Amino acid sequence: MSSVRFDRLFSPLQVGPVRVPNRICETTNSIGASASGGLLDERFIEHHVAKARGGTGWIGSETWLLNSPLVAGARDEFYPGAAAVRTALWQVPAFLDSVGRFCDEVHKAGAVAVFQLTHLNHAMAASPVPVTETYDYIPHELDDAMIAFILDTYADAAAAALAAGADGIELHCAHETLPHTFLSPVTNLRNDRWGGGARERIRFVVEALERIRSRTGDKLAVGIRINGCESRQGGYDHMAMREMTYYLGETGLLDFVNIDVGHGWGVHAYVPPSFHGHADYREVGKAARADLDGKVAVLFSGRVNDPVLAEELLREGCCDLVGMTRAGIADPDFANKAREGRLIEIRRCIGCNRCIAEAVHSYVPDSLRAPMCSVNPVIGNELHWKSAFRPAAVAKKVVVVGAGAAGLEAARVAAMRGHRVTVLEQGKKVGGQLRIAANAPGRDSFGDQIYFQENEMVRLGVDLRLETPATVEAIRKLSPDAVIVATGSLPRVPQGIAGTGLPHVMQGWDVLQGKAVPGRRVALVAQEDYFETPNVAEFIAESGREVEIFHKSPQLGTAIDRYSLGSVFDRLERHGIRIHTNLRLAAIDADGLDFVSAFGGRPSRYTGFDSVVLVCGSVPEASLYERLKADGTIAEIYLAGSAWVPRRIAEATRHGAMVALEI
Repeated sequence: MSSVRFDRLFSPLQVGPVRVPNRICETTNSIGASASGGLLDERFIEHHVAKARGGTGWIGSETWLLNSPLVAGARDEFYPGAAAVRTALWQVPAFLDSVGRFCDEVHKAGAVAVFQLTHLNHAMAASPVPVTETYDYIPHELDDAMIAFILDTYADAAAAALAAGADGIELHCAHETLPHTFLSPVTNLRNDRWGGGARERIRFVVEALERIRSRTGDKLAVGIRINGCESRQGGYDHMAMREMTYYLGETGLLDFVNIDVGHGWGVHAYVPPSFHGHADYREVGKAARADLDGKVAVLFSGRVNDPVLAEELLREGCCDLVGMTRAGIADPDFANKAREGRLIEIRRCIGCNRCIAEAVHSYVPDSLRAPMCSVNPVIGNELHWKSAFRPAAVAKKVVVVGAGAAGLEAARVAAMRGHRVTVLEQGKKVGGQLRIAANAPGRDSFGDQIYFQENEMVRLGVDLRLETPATVEAIRKLSPDAVIVATGSLPRVPQGIAGTGLPHVMQGWDVLQGKAVPGRRVALVAQEDYFETPNVAEFIAESGREVEIFHKSPQLGTAIDRYSLGSVFDRLERHGIRIHTNLRLAAIDADGLDFVSAFGGRPSRYTGFDSVVLVCGSVPEASLYERLKADGTIAEIYLAGSAWVPRRIAEATRHGAMVALEI
């Protein structure tokens, strides 16, 4: 048991009319937990209320997109994470009924329910300036009648939330929302009463708050979410935001302010990935507390995944409430574990941003989409686990081969169900590809998952055998009832390309592990679209080497989420890494590399490199699985993780867990 004291984190706080039981908040995150088109259905309730049962005091769940004043004949518009619609879900009686059921469950769990009200679209804004530089949509400039319509939607939705049982509402005024376009000098170019200096630019927010108060009085905790520093060329800086925050506080209309820093496309996202430090911008919270002089509660968010850090932020006066949304996704029970001194059992968020990436721009159709977490396989599968996870009917002897993401999770879940589990790992340490990735700059947090799994193996009594190669004969001697083969994958070598076996050609995985050391000038040949290419490139460049990337596609990192992409390219730029795109490798020789353009087939040649590093994905290593099947002496044989298909951490973790549920 931990001896860490949490004197502030678990103390209650009065926010307007609402008593929040502790300082831990799930800020609104719109992870897409509903399985029924947006209703707060059973899957939605199970996902979010699990955090309340796990000790989180403030449940922000998912945003309410409000209805927009589209002109006659204009179609509704939908974008990643945004929409301009004539009729919003909050106007549907069935939705409000589901809100009532949700609030009841939140209250039963001892938490408070706060809903965020949002206008977020590219159809209309303060001025005809792109709402975000991610997209080139030009919005229509709102006239006074449209503004009045929108202001009324906030009041109407707040009244509906109150009637449904909400404890508070939050007006979303950050992250490219419509109110944000009024606050920002780069998107508010108006010369009327809605534009001008700081006092004038907050007018839209003030009038929205006034209308909300006129409908709900003091029955709801009322707050806003704001961006402490816009981080956009021509946008407001922190001092300008402090001025606006001070003026907003003077109105007496606010009970709380939810503040973070960043946006959805640039160097520092408001969902900061692992490349950024924990609570990087805590000073904006401290400044807001000083400016608001204790009259308005300050909620700070920004990569806070550790209850010890949260306690530190409270102790240092950085905030009154702490946003720990991704912490609660990775481990909905983290608050209770901290309160009970079980810090070693907390599964920490690794900052990979897979959760927000899936929610905002997943390729999966809406009807099939579900929340996802790289380290927690229950997320998005809560109802299945609720029905399927139970002690095994017969305790079996289970052998897991491979201690990577899939193998360790399979072992953990199997042991939790009562099976006797042995893990065979040929390496000196557990972690598999997670451990390789953790060597990359800004990815050390991946080691948190390894640390968690190592502790779980001890806690659950798993027999972990390192430096133990697994052969059919060795496994047969253990007399297992079931074997899970999680032997991972191997780096892919492009087929039919001359020169890939030359001495100066090496794999990115080997470079990250120190097994291969490149020369002074490095050509990195990339045939994958996720983080591996920039991570390996930065690792090499950090040692003072000159790196050029040759990538197969028109753009590097097309599969990287928009909240991480800015940080990735910023880091590459700071290291002076050159990027060549639209090039397919044709051949390597001692003097250079030959490419053809991906679409036109035009040849090109590049010379002067000391080393060539290949980053081309990986191929399944399932040979042991095939040998075990051919042997035929073990009845139950399962294949899991990258040994099945190489994907990402989430898929490996989930696959390992689901196999363990089958045994």
